[in-house]
Amino acid sequence: MHLLVSIKKMTKTSEICDTGCGLNATLRIISGKWKPLVLFFLRDGPKRYGELKRLIPGVSDKVLIQQLKDLEADRVLARTDYKEVPPRVDYALTPLGGSLATAIVPLCTWGTENAAEMACIFAERDAVG
Repeated sequence: MHLLVSIKKMTKTSEICDTGCGLNATLRIISGKWKPLVLFFLRDGPKRYGELKRLIPGVSDKVLIQQLKDLEADRVLARTDYKEVPPRVDYALTPLGGSLATAIVPLCTWGTENAAEMACIFAERDAVG
């Protein structure tokens, strides 16, 4: 019973959204370099691990596997193991994950629209650092 009370205390909306908006909750889910990209690429439908790995160049197997596990634990993606030989597993967004992926699309648009200016900013910052 004590554990249940502790869990309920930890999941108060006021603690999750302590900034006055839902941004804190959102950032807790998408924290990590690759999670937003995973969500973005899954928005069009389920993908197998190898497809995600090809779509996200630069991510290591260890990190991608961990971030997929995290997103599954956060209930934004579902992992389906078809129990076949050879093994076949795919990842798909849950309804909660689908709504989050939809929210990420405007960030992608913003990045595309401002890519040239950001490239200059990053180049200047890298030259200084």
